[in-house]
Amino acid sequence: SVDLAVLPLDDVPAYQLLAKADTVGVFQLESTGMRESLKRLKPDRFGDIIAMVALYRPGPMDNIPAYIRRKHGQEAVTYLHPLLEPYLDKTYGIFVYQEDIMSAAIALGGFTGPEADTLGYAIRKKKSAVLRAQKEKFVTQAAERGVAADVIDAVFKAFEPFERYGFNKAHATCYGLIAYQTAYMKANYT
Repeated sequence: SVDLAVLPLDDVPAYQLLAKADTVGVFQLESTGMRESLKRLKPDRFGDIIAMVALYRPGPMDNIPAYIRRKHGQEAVTYLHPLLEPYLDKTYGIFVYQEDIMSAAIALGGFTGPEADTLGYAIRKKKSAVLRAQKEKFVTQAAERGVAADVIDAVFKAFEPFERYGFNKAHATCYGLIAYQTAYMKANYT
């Protein structure tokens, strides 16, 4: 019997199956669009699965092509501001998770954790009055910290697609783990 709790997360046949997009029956990775993205991505680490599960949501979906190009070295990995690098280095400078918004608010705007959570909440729940106040606070505080106006604007524009729905990293990780487990089973115990 297979103990799913102790599967190795580096199983070559599982990643080969994912790279070929042979994912009918694989949790969260079955749709035509997801399979096309997997073929281009060629995931080779667990973090790729987590990111793809999160990226394939209405909010960050437009970031999929850049994520794939950057992973394969076809596009330079850039950051809207150097202070974002520690938070976005594993996602090639791409905003993927709800926490990326919070991290940017803390790093650039000097928000506290609870303030960053309020900003994230306002974006996720489309609370326009709260969002306007949080945007004003972010713009003001980031400018006071020496962040250029065009950078502030670009960062806030990167937040806005998450109004259409994005995952937090914990949710994406749980879904990614089940996706990996089903890919592992399909690859090794078809």
